[in-house]
Amino acid sequence: MKFLMLIFATSLVFSSTAYSASADKKRAKTLNMRSEVLASLYEEKPEAEQMIRVAEGYAVFSNIGINVVFFSAGGGTGVVHDNSNNKDTYMNMASAGFGLGLGVKDFRGIFIFHSRSALNRFVEYGWDFSGQVDAAAKSGEKGREENLAATAVNGVTLYQLTKNGLALQATLQGTKYWKDKKLNK
Repeated sequence: MKFLMLIFATSLVFSSTAYSASADKKRAKTLNMRSEVLASLYEEKPEAEQMIRVAEGYAVFSNIGINVVFFSAGGGTGVVHDNSNNKDTYMNMASAGFGLGLGVKDFRGIFIFHSRSALNRFVEYGWDFSGQVDAAAKSGEKGREENLAATAVNGVTLYQLTKNGLALQATLQGTKYWKDKKLNK
């Protein structure tokens, strides 16, 4: 019996160590994605760097979106950064909407929170209602995108950058963002 308990205890230690390493790896991957996205944003929209610097905080999400005629859906992960306390909150997201379009798009969403209440509401409740109109034909650095994205949340500026995809769409979407319990300590 002691032997079985020893095996069980050892497996718990190894599994929690593996889980911790896995969570650390996911956090590092998310922070690396954030750095790359912000560098791209600052290159395309230089004014965003100053906006982020003086904002209450910002969020960067990596998203995959699919639009099939009248229905759109998407999902992804990201991180919210609070500029006042330098704290990161890791989050997940899922979206659904309707509109006219067709395509698949791998894109990045950047939210800039100009008010403390907008930042806190996003982290605690995580809803966003937005409208998008875009045309994208892009693979890595090749291709082109044109988009207009707007959020219905006061005190927030939204930028969208397409990484890869082929899409032509005009949609209204609801998106739910929630804290990732596994990645937040």
